[in-house]
Amino acid sequence: MSEPTLLVLSADPPPRLGRLTGRARVRYVDESTLAGQLPSADALLAWDFTSDAVRRAWPGEGPRPRWVHTASAGVDRLLCPELAESDTVVTNARGIFEAPIAEYVAALVLAMAKDLPGTLELQRQRRWHHREGLAVAGSRAVVVGAGPIGRTVARTLRAIGVRTAVVGRTPRDGIHGTRDLDPLLARADWVVCAAPLTDDTRGMFDARRFDLMQPSARFVNVGRGPLVVEKDLAAALEKRWIAGAALDVFEHEPLASDSPLWDVPGLIVSPHMSGDTVGWRDRLGEQFVEMYELWSSGQPLPNVVDKKRGYVPMHDDSPD
Repeated sequence: MSEPTLLVLSADPPPRLGRLTGRARVRYVDESTLAGQLPSADALLAWDFTSDAVRRAWPGEGPRPRWVHTASAGVDRLLCPELAESDTVVTNARGIFEAPIAEYVAALVLAMAKDLPGTLELQRQRRWHHREGLAVAGSRAVVVGAGPIGRTVARTLRAIGVRTAVVGRTPRDGIHGTRDLDPLLARADWVVCAAPLTDDTRGMFDARRFDLMQPSARFVNVGRGPLVVEKDLAAALEKRWIAGAALDVFEHEPLASDSPLWDVPGLIVSPHMSGDTVGWRDRLGEQFVEMYELWSSGQPLPNVVDKKRGYVPMHDDSPD
């Protein structure tokens, strides 16, 4: 039996796939060559998970790979109707980013509670200005998104004393449904968005939702940029409807140097780095090689995406 053909939608640095030598014909493609190579491929690794190339190229004619893996948690940049309706199995990188993102969220919560940005600015100005910080223990948080990232964020916040509720698509043991979101927002000191981007969640944090929050509340988005109506968040901060916010993801990335978001008062901007710790690319490559070994031997794959929902269901997800 001939070796399967594996396409890699490449980005620098490329994945380390030496363990697949003699077990796969690896072909590296970019946005301009992907469409022409898809009909001859058995599997596709979307290593460049910032690209929309798969979504654009997939609807063409001819056979399509039986398996697509993305080196990211979100699959919104891959899915198009033709891929969603096909028999192709789609998997993601669940298991790589959860702990780093949770640590990052906890760091943001502590930094905003203790006004570390203000302290650093005052140090730069050589000004001694005493202030009082907020107590984190005993405060309330709502985490929107009940997948592995959201659940890990919730566990980490609870470990520093934050009383945390989690909101998912479907209510179940320990998880609130979307009907509970608005009343939970009204009582939360911290609102963390870690939801997948779907047709139902796009723009979910808008002027109405920011208006529901307490003036003392702070908002963090580590999910996807389009989950937030950015102009509405900017207005909420400028009008002091909420006390602060932190965005690690944006509707358009990288954030343009002339974006007004850089200057919004009370907003912390970071360059989509919450899940990236030293060695993260190596871990992504190792995960893919392990999954390839399962796939090539006909064994079931982990992290299989429900293409209709747009994410990997948890084992206790209720059916629609």
